[in-house]
Amino acid sequence: MVQAGADAIGLVFYSPSPRSVTVEQAQQLLTHIPPYVQTVGLFVNASPEEILAVLQNVALDVLQLHGDESPEMCQQIAQLTKRRWYKAIQVKPDLNLINEIQRYQHAGASAILLDAWHPDLKGGTGLQFDWSQFPKLDIPLILAGGLNPDNIAEAITLTQPFAVDVSGGVEAKKGIKDQRLIKKFMQGVHCGSAKRSD
Repeated sequence: MVQAGADAIGLVFYSPSPRSVTVEQAQQLLTHIPPYVQTVGLFVNASPEEILAVLQNVALDVLQLHGDESPEMCQQIAQLTKRRWYKAIQVKPDLNLINEIQRYQHAGASAILLDAWHPDLKGGTGLQFDWSQFPKLDIPLILAGGLNPDNIAEAITLTQPFAVDVSGGVEAKKGIKDQRLIKKFMQGVHCGSAKRSD
């Protein structure tokens, strides 16, 4: 991903995920990350102490909180870890999305990641939500959910996000990234970004 031009790399600290990494694996992976590329740690319903234990061994720049963490819990995590954070929100059909985003914005989120909703899974579903629901607000919004090399240019053109987040859409199989798909995806990112700035 880095060689293809990614600005940030995500490390999943959630053991049920097929993409999860151990602290030792994360330490090894970070030796390959160049300067100026952000390292993001993804956590799902982890306690502040569990996150702090990871941070004592893994140099993460940003925390992505991808579970059912309340705004108050996110604030507690931020105060203890001294890290910037953003909240992943699953776009449920009946959710007041703008109100939900603002709850976390007021709690200090640096950004909000909008993902497809699934009743059981916390991200990595390969599903996408209705991009017409993507709001325009005064906080950076990250688009996730069902993105792949074939739809990323259209997704960026329609939603004009601050950033995009991809995982399954560039995998040969679950947890195994495909360099060819990554390169094609990044070409689509550049194409969509160019259209947005026209």
